[in-house]
Amino acid sequence: MRLVAALNLLKAALLLTGFCGAAFGAGWAAGGLRIGSLFAFSAALLAAGIWAYGDRFVLGMTGARELLLAEAPALHSTVERLAAKARVAKPKLYLLADGHPRSYAVGRGPAGSALAVSTGLVSALPPAELEGVLAHELAHVRARDVLLQTAAVVIAATLIELSRIGGWLERALLFVLGPVASAFVHVLLSPKRELAADRFAAALCESPHGLADALVRLEQAAELVSFAASPATEPLYPFNPFAETGLAGLFLTHPPIGERVAALRALDPGWPESLRAA
Repeated sequence: MRLVAALNLLKAALLLTGFCGAAFGAGWAAGGLRIGSLFAFSAALLAAGIWAYGDRFVLGMTGARELLLAEAPALHSTVERLAAKARVAKPKLYLLADGHPRSYAVGRGPAGSALAVSTGLVSALPPAELEGVLAHELAHVRARDVLLQTAAVVIAATLIELSRIGGWLERALLFVLGPVASAFVHVLLSPKRELAADRFAAALCESPHGLADALVRLEQAAELVSFAASPATEPLYPFNPFAETGLAGLFLTHPPIGERVAALRALDPGWPESLRAA
């Protein structure tokens, strides 16, 4: 896990360096050293803004509000207990006030993050399954996946929104900017991070079955509830809530649910015998 966290920090540093370098190159081509330096400085300011306020941008974009302790003391207690076991600071809790079952974590890593859950998620899952999902999100916090997820979603969502100012050129701009935004996401985020987070969650909960059952239930429940959001937010959620076609198909970063459930069950190979004995 420490190696993964270090690699994520390296990716973030390379992203910043590459972003500033590309901005400098564009400025140099446009007007020499002075313009190049100005472009690079502006890019550095933008990167600093994503680092400092990227989590707030995502929370605002998805309509999350802070979930006070008095509103859900049991949920706060569960997150605090799991965060202590994961050796991360307890994330700030936020609520997505809609029926679609989902959650996500954003922020900079173990020392500072935010965890959002929807009312649909909390109402759909029994305690053991909810713990599995929460532990999965805390795994992303521990590995600093949230740092890259937040940056990738902010950049990709911004590029997608830029296409909307094109008027009659919107479709052409989306045709160009959509793949560019998708490339940012796939360069920064590997599907393997989901499998690693699943394994960590299973260890944290001392059983893989809560999360495995939750993934099956969430996939089924999501088919019953309408959902609309920027497809650039796909990396945030514990499973892919979007159709795998069109623009949304460009942003797929989650392995299939069946593959993840099989990998989780394999962590406890004796579980069929245990069920028969029960």
